[in-house]
Amino acid sequence: MTAREPPVRLRLAVSPAVLLHVGSARIALANWLLARRLGGRVTLRVDNTEPDRAGTEAQEAIRQDLSWLGLDWDDEVRQGERSDRYGAAAEALKSAGRLYPCFESEAELHAKRERRIRQRRPAAYDRAMLKLTPAQRAAAEAGGKRPYWRFRLSEAPIAWHDLVAGARRVNLAELSDPVVIRADGTPTPAFAGAIDDFADGITHLVRGEDLANATAIERDLAAALGHDPAAIALAHLPTVTGPSGERLSRRDGNFTLRALRQRGVEPNALAGYLARLGTAAEARPSTPSDLAAEDCLAAVGRTVPRFDWRDLLAVNRQALARLPFAGVADRLPLGSTEAFWHAVRGSLDLLSEARGYWEVVAGTIVPPIIEGEADFLRAALAALPAEPWDTTVWTTWTAAIRQTTGRAGKNLTLPLRLALTGEDEGPNLRTLLPLIGRHRAAQRLAVAAS
Repeated sequence: MTAREPPVRLRLAVSPAVLLHVGSARIALANWLLARRLGGRVTLRVDNTEPDRAGTEAQEAIRQDLSWLGLDWDDEVRQGERSDRYGAAAEALKSAGRLYPCFESEAELHAKRERRIRQRRPAAYDRAMLKLTPAQRAAAEAGGKRPYWRFRLSEAPIAWHDLVAGARRVNLAELSDPVVIRADGTPTPAFAGAIDDFADGITHLVRGEDLANATAIERDLAAALGHDPAAIALAHLPTVTGPSGERLSRRDGNFTLRALRQRGVEPNALAGYLARLGTAAEARPSTPSDLAAEDCLAAVGRTVPRFDWRDLLAVNRQALARLPFAGVADRLPLGSTEAFWHAVRGSLDLLSEARGYWEVVAGTIVPPIIEGEADFLRAALAALPAEPWDTTVWTTWTAAIRQTTGRAGKNLTLPLRLALTGEDEGPNLRTLLPLIGRHRAAQRLAVAAS
């Protein structure tokens, strides 16, 4: 008999220190999609090892953002409740000689790095504290210093088969021994996360390419704790940059899900865009449930994808154009009707733009005075049909204007659009004009012709 495969489990790791960012959301979405495609479970892990980052409001904000995007989870864990687990792991590693205390300050470490770089030597930590004697440690602690602890990396390289990048290999000798326990006794996120992934039975892990070295370190750490690193299948996605190739800062509020939501981005637009970012597929509005059947990892290329606001807006326009009135009525300006929504929804990049069009059909906008078009606009005003109006009024009216002025095409329609809406493009006037009504239309034509 063959051993039974462990149940598929992936996790969404979120930090309450910052609002959910598009880069983190892309990774969370990729993990969720892989879990659901494989019929597995999803764990939400709140990485709150530092007490000052454990605010319940921040955690709830992240949960809301994930739910808004369309992601759910089967269970939730919080690192702040697992200090005993991390402490036990640290003691085991100390006993095995894999953790060693350090007292060097950031300023001292920076000076050492700079000196090694000037000498054209590797910038990795030199393991000076491995030579610390018991007497030197006692003296440092007597002077008020508290040690932080580094994990001594193995000498052998770490290799794995990546579900996106193929064969991967990291030379640990080129990396610094990582700090895993801070001077205040709290574990670093990487240390706590590596322990949790194996303790929680995670079977697959999707993360960014920028964490490839961290992956190698965590696999070495897992082996030191008696785990089989190969128990977790790995996929590293190329790290997303900005439209010009710049690094996206997690602390840039413009790229948080909360900011995008407030600006009027629809969740299915963002999900569809993020899932296909870095692939050859054309992005289109899609819910995570829609995407779950696709093998999104197989389509990821090796080039660095760029998060471009203009591309996202194009997908968002598609999403808004598909929204029924019932799905958006409570977010439209007060008094908005279904006819209004159907008239404008195909012309919106962001839902917030609907307010401007509501002013066009129900407000008192002042159109620009259109130089050189006074006679034409007066002729258009004279040809304005009597009400009641329906969707045929635009065709009837423009036919009459064409007959009296000889104009056609944009020479006819553009001055009318500017006079009626104040804009040179927008929704189809066939559906918009009946909503504007004859009284407003006549007033605006008169102002534009003055």
